Amino acid sequence: MSEEQRDRTEGPEAVEEHEAGAAVEPAPEETAADDLASRLEAAEARAQENWEQLLRAQAELENQRRRAERELDNARKYALERFIQELLPVKDSLEMGLSAIAEVDEGDEQVHKLKEGTELTLKMFHQVLEKFGVREINPVGEPFNPELHQAMSMLESVETAPNTVLSVMQKGYTLNDRLIRPAMVVVSRAPEEGGGGQVDEQA
Repeated sequence: MSEEQRDRTEGPEAVEEHEAGAAVEPAPEETAADDLASRLEAAEARAQENWEQLLRAQAELENQRRRAERELDNARKYALERFIQELLPVKDSLEMGLSAIAEVDEGDEQVHKLKEGTELTLKMFHQVLEKFGVREINPVGEPFNPELHQAMSMLESVETAPNTVLSVMQKGYTLNDRLIRPAMVVVSRAPEEGGGGQVDEQA
């Protein structure tokens, strides 16, 4: 049976159903466009992920660079720390010797020359230490600072405010603002009540 004969046999209703079924099938152009859009979306997602990974890698490299620079700077600043610590007792001995000389009668010419020589040596020593970033901590009369001072004892005092450094038993030192030896100090404290201290009648 020919196509024309089947159309006549099936009638107009069958022809309409056949045409409607043919219209439901998507066009090849629409399928290709959907597939292209899906691929584009996946490519954009991968590109965004790769971009984020690149940013994280750059940030990590920058952190490593800064850390390396900081470590190098610290190594340069504090390379002499151990050497300086070994020199400080020598400076302490010179200062104690100078104090002992000061108690001797300076009428003796030899003693006077010894004192001048020791003072000059200490002055040069101090200048060299300062040149390399060493600073002396001699906090007599200053408030006690636990970050820089080590309290060896406390004495009652009515003349100074509590927690004031009355005397220094051993000077402290810093190297480029880092503490390498705390100052050993004697700190004041308020007199105990009823301890016989003077009373400020104007208080």
